[in-house]
Amino acid sequence: MTVEIPKTAYSGKIKEITLGKGDKAVTVGGETAYPFYLFEGKMPHLPRIAMEVYDTPPEGWAAAALEPFAGVTGDPVAWAKKCINDYGAEMICLQLLSTDPNGLNRGADEAAAVVKEVADAIDVPLIVWGTANDEKDTEVLRKVAEVCQGKKLVIGPVEEGDHKRIGAAAIGYQHTVAASTPIDINLAKQLNILLGNLGVPDDALLIDPTVSGIGYGIEYCYSVMERIRMAALTQQDEKLQFPIICNIAKEVWKTKEIKMPEAEDPTLGDARKRGILLEAMSAMVLLMAGGDVLVMRHPEAIKLIREMIAELTAS
Repeated sequence: MTVEIPKTAYSGKIKEITLGKGDKAVTVGGETAYPFYLFEGKMPHLPRIAMEVYDTPPEGWAAAALEPFAGVTGDPVAWAKKCINDYGAEMICLQLLSTDPNGLNRGADEAAAVVKEVADAIDVPLIVWGTANDEKDTEVLRKVAEVCQGKKLVIGPVEEGDHKRIGAAAIGYQHTVAASTPIDINLAKQLNILLGNLGVPDDALLIDPTVSGIGYGIEYCYSVMERIRMAALTQQDEKLQFPIICNIAKEVWKTKEIKMPEAEDPTLGDARKRGILLEAMSAMVLLMAGGDVLVMRHPEAIKLIREMIAELTAS
């Protein structure tokens, strides 16, 4: 007698969204089943990885995180090119750390000029990430949208407090929005509704649920992302049927466990391997929860994730 394995019936589908433009544009979304459940549905576009680049030399980074980018951390264009040419980056995420009002507080014009230089120098999709300060991000990201008109950037984080002005700029200058809410399915849905009412088209919206690394609340992040996917795929909730972006690298690499020298706590093991594995494991958890775009840092962690994706999708 043939054993028939029960399967979940899915009534929804994640929207397909194309990021960037030209030959190197990437498409994400399109899933008709839970993450990697290829025995129940389709996953036409594999998750994508964006490599981090910062607009100012990073401070306080672990040695393991700096090592792969030696000599280019003071030049965002060179850094981005190294990620593409040496490590095969299929997307770049430019973190606008210098615009933080509690840091360098760089002005909008200067920050936008850096973004334009990077955007002009690369041919892969570019994500531009602000500081989550509503007032400053409104000023900076609107200027970025203007000077990079038509380049189809992904602009984030767009939050409820600044969604009207940044969202309007994204619509006017033809960019994609990363709608960011603090780990809550209802808030995520509400912001998507607000952006839709504003006029942001469905093919220009990503969900940023706000994520964290292993040991710092990733279980709750997983639960919220899981519920978003369940609502999208089994409850036909159209306002949650969008690809998910996870800005994970900076959350992992800022933790004390990664920066702690091995001599200080030998039980944590080799400091270099520790950071790489923590980033890779955190990223894999988020992929299993429904992540479509991961923002990562270390090339070896990225290599591990690519291998895992290949294993999970091998026929």
